[in-house]
Amino acid sequence: MVKVVSVTQKGQATIPKALRDKFRVKGKVLVVETSEGILFKPLPRPEDDFGSLKQHFKGEAARKVLDEARSRDRLREKRLLEKIRD
Repeated sequence: MVKVVSVTQKGQATIPKALRDKFRVKGKVLVVETSEGILFKPLPRPEDDFGSLKQHFKGEAARKVLDEARSRDRLREKRLLEKIRD
């Protein structure tokens, strides 16, 4: 889709509604300078990433994964402290 939009004296431009809806643009966007000009990118939304790690932790609850990681960290820290004390 190609659209022509006006830019005000303050540098404001309106992104066409169809594009705002398609890319779920609300509030703020990233403005990126490219070799071709200016690129507007929607900001990443946390809800878009919801569940994105499921493939890595097949069937395991987040609490269990977190508890196991913390347990490993405590054990590693305990071993390091023992080395320092010896």
